Amino acid sequence: MVLEELLAPLEAVLFASGDPVSAQQLMEIFDIDKESLDTLLETLCQKLEDTKSGLMVQPVAGGWQMVTRQEMFSYVEKLTETKDKKLSAAAMETLSIIAFKQPITKQEIEHIRGVHIEKVLGKLIELELVRELGRKEVLGRPILYGTTDNFLKCFGLNEITDLPELPEVAIDSQEYEQLGLFQEEDQ
Repeated sequence: MVLEELLAPLEAVLFASGDPVSAQQLMEIFDIDKESLDTLLETLCQKLEDTKSGLMVQPVAGGWQMVTRQEMFSYVEKLTETKDKKLSAAAMETLSIIAFKQPITKQEIEHIRGVHIEKVLGKLIELELVRELGRKEVLGRPILYGTTDNFLKCFGLNEITDLPELPEVAIDSQEYEQLGLFQEEDQ
């Protein structure tokens, strides 16, 4: 195989690795000797320079790595800027209710909160913290909501059972019926 045919594969390997790749690994991957590898690396470096690429290949930690050019730092830095996304108190309250009571309907959440939640619920769905889980098997078949894997990531949870236990609260039977939570005694 002609060395020029290995330029694109070398570029792909260095890019995909993300970490430095040793000369030994590269020689094994491309089945070439050290002299051919040096020529190939030099050719790739020159190609990236000639095309004014934002990338370059440099020796790092005993190997070779594809990196961004220093002149591109200000652009790459913008990629890592995070916008401070804070949930409103209403969104946190609604999200907490969903997390602890899921699966739960919009009407049940509104009953607990005492206010309408269309906008807040829409925002939580947009942020991929809440999703539709299906329909409740009651008249009207309202949508059931629950949390997402993104919710678990955002709150550092492995699974939903990692949430702390809620304290016991006395609820009378009328409230249970209104929430659709009425439980018949076991026979």
